[in-house]
Amino acid sequence: MSSIAPTSKPLIYPTSDGKPMAENTQQWRWIVTIVGGLRARFADDPNVFVAGDLLWYPVEGRPDLRVAPDGMVVIGCPRGERGAYLQWQEHNITPQVVFEILSPGNRGGEMARKFQFYQRYGVEEYYLYDPDDNTLIGWQRRGAELEEIIPMAGWVSPRLGISFTLGPTELELRFPDGRRFLSYEDLFAQGEQARAYAEQERERAEQERERAEQARAYGDHERERAERLAARLRALGIDPDAD
Repeated sequence: MSSIAPTSKPLIYPTSDGKPMAENTQQWRWIVTIVGGLRARFADDPNVFVAGDLLWYPVEGRPDLRVAPDGMVVIGCPRGERGAYLQWQEHNITPQVVFEILSPGNRGGEMARKFQFYQRYGVEEYYLYDPDDNTLIGWQRRGAELEEIIPMAGWVSPRLGISFTLGPTELELRFPDGRRFLSYEDLFAQGEQARAYAEQERERAEQERERAEQARAYGDHERERAERLAARLRALGIDPDAD
């Protein structure tokens, strides 16, 4: 009597940890601003993957080892949609840069575990921002350790080329050309301003066209008037072209 060996079920790597992406509107705004800005930063490079609140699994066969950074950048990994970042399926490339935005619900133990995770699995740069206190801490890898960056004011990320500045009330992130990362509201307002400017330019061009048409019409009228006068003079035996 033959027996059939039981087959092992394939491991499942969940795409959600059941936690909300953000606990309040401020944390959400910063996640969207940072992830959106990073995507804009690398919009021309198809081999940079940027994600927000995506579960990262660094070790095959260990679905229990996972973390979902508020923002992460993987240089050398193609853009595309993913349910989770399974590192062994991505040429084993570790996310080089991660961001976390603190909220009142974040606990010290949770953030300590995340720090240890990032340090253990090879993150090169880690940035932690608290919008409530407007405080920023950064770490850069030195060998096997993540060491705090001092000072952070004016720091330029070696991997991203973006700069960090703490303004009077909030963090300012800037592209290499000096432009500031903008929130959705800022982008919308900027778009509205651009549309208003475009409409003003369209109206100005229309006014110039109308003035040009009026000038042409006036010129045509004057030429016709001169021709009629010349014709009457000729009928009277006067040469209008004579000096």
